[in-house]
Amino acid sequence: MSESGEESSALSDEQVVERLVPVWLREARVHGSPTAEEAGKDWEHHRRLSGEAARELADWVTARVTDTAFNEDEGPTQTGPTRISVSDKSAVHRWLTAQGHRL
Repeated sequence: MSESGEESSALSDEQVVERLVPVWLREARVHGSPTAEEAGKDWEHHRRLSGEAARELADWVTARVTDTAFNEDEGPTQTGPTRISVSDKSAVHRWLTAQGHRL
């Protein structure tokens, strides 16, 4: 991939993260995640996540993939406030890895 293609991919990954992190934080707070409050502060002020928060986000986005090849009878159904595709999950994982997190 060319350098400009890598930059475009990184920008796209960041856009996906910007869209999904607030959704994850809201859900984590509702469910009483001990990581959520600190992660929210880090995200709002620095646009970064701790290692623990990164792992929770990676697990969450993987569990929330709703845009799959399943039909209605096979599941899964969308239960959250936003659709998350397989490519969204990959973008979040790439972004977290680029930030130095091990997943």
